[in-house]
Order: sequence, then structure tokens, then C-alpha cells
Amino acid sequence: MNHAFDLSQRVALITGGSKGLGKAMARGFAEAGANVIITSRHESELQTAARDISQGLAAQVKYLVADMTDRPAVERMAQEARALFGKVDILVNNAGNNLPEELIEITDEKWDTIFELNVTSCMVMSRALAPGMKERGWGRIIYLSSVMAIGSNPGRSSYSASKAALMGMCRAQALELGPYGITVNCLAPGPFLTDLPINLLSEEQKQSFAKRTGLLRWGEPRELAGPALLLASDAGSYITGHTLQVDGGLLCRTF
Repeated sequence: MNHAFDLSQRVALITGGSKGLGKAMARGFAEAGANVIITSRHESELQTAARDISQGLAAQVKYLVADMTDRPAVERMAQEARALFGKVDILVNNAGNNLPEELIEITDEKWDTIFELNVTSCMVMSRALAPGMKERGWGRIIYLSSVMAIGSNPGRSSYSASKAALMGMCRAQALELGPYGITVNCLAPGPFLTDLPINLLSEEQKQSFAKRTGLLRWGEPRELAGPALLLASDAGSYITGHTLQVDGGLLCRTF
């Protein structure tokens, strides 16, 4: 492996790492030599994912169970993650959800739940783990935004707002943490075949999304691992405050 992409001796924490994009990124980091911690609400899924991610590799993969909408639980989890390997070098704030609703149907409860999960939990994790990165003079924080932060669709007010908030938070933190050797970036995935769109979209909508991309297809989760590795490694050491679109050319199209 190119030394610039080597994550040996690094520890990566991926929230929402038991399936989909989180699991794919975790496997990519483990293949690059990192020890990995994955989190989700469901221990059975985490157990299976940890076995899959570590299969055939020397990297250690551990997991923590936490509900990311429970702020005290998120704070405890960050402390437990540090204890597992003594540090966390790479934080991927991936956990999130989408509850499509028209504006006039949005309830305060659902709005607050989306922002607690998609934005606040990310801030809490970064706030808890950034001090250790500063002490060591090296760190990577990656937020999973979305093309829905840049463009949108009807019924996506809360989701688009939450994902756009991550982009603003990323830019501010990039300036705050850059002097300490820490980069902060966003990934903005387009249409990837994960449980979320599979369960939310009709077959007609899935085909419509595919036709709007430059590649005329949905992305496979493994295709996000490379961009994530770039931002997590020394290969991306001069990239910070940036949102990297990984959308198959979706946002190139105007009409």
C-alpha cells in the first residue's frame, strides 16, 4: 500500500458502523491497517459486522452499543471508545436518519430527533475526542453530509437542513483545529444502495435517481471507502474544511 494511505497504528471510530456506508468505510480503514471501533444501537448487528470487517485482516475490530439520540449515552460512548485502544485518531460521524415529511406535517418531536441524531450527536463526539487529537498533534474528523445538503427534494426539509448544518460546522472546526494537525471534512454521498433509500424509495424513484447520475447507476457502499480513506489518511493531509461529493455525477445535471 502507498504509505500515504497507510493507517497502521491509527484507531478509527465509525458511528453507525454496523451496516451500509459505515460498515464499508470501517472495512476500508481496517484494510489500510487501522484498528476500528464501530457503534450502533443493535449489538447483534454489531457482532456480525465486526466479524465481517475483520475477516482475513490483522486489524482489531471492536464495537460499542449506544443510541445516538441519547446525549449522555453518546458522551459515555466517546469515553469508552478512548478506553478501548487508549486513543481515537479518526472519527467518522456517520450515524444518521431521514424522516421525510412535508413542511406542514413536521412535528417538533421529529424535527428535534433528526437534529439530535444528525447534528448534535456529531458535535458531542467531536467535542469529546478532539482534545486527545490536539494533544497528539494529529487527527481526522469526517462528517457524513449528503447531496441533499446542496440540492434537495420535497419533503426533505429536516434532513437537508441537518446535513447542511454539518457542512457549516465542518468549516468552523477546520479553522479551530487546523493549527493542531487535525483536518475536518465532509463527505456528501449521492445515491448509494443502502437500507435507507431501499426502504424509503419506490422502484420508480430508484430508477429516476440512477438516470440523473452521470454514471447512470447507484453507488455501491464499498465505493465510499476510497474517498473516506483519502480524508482519513496522510494522503489528504492538506484537505480541510471541504465537502467531497461522491455522487456519481448527480449534481452535474441541471434539468
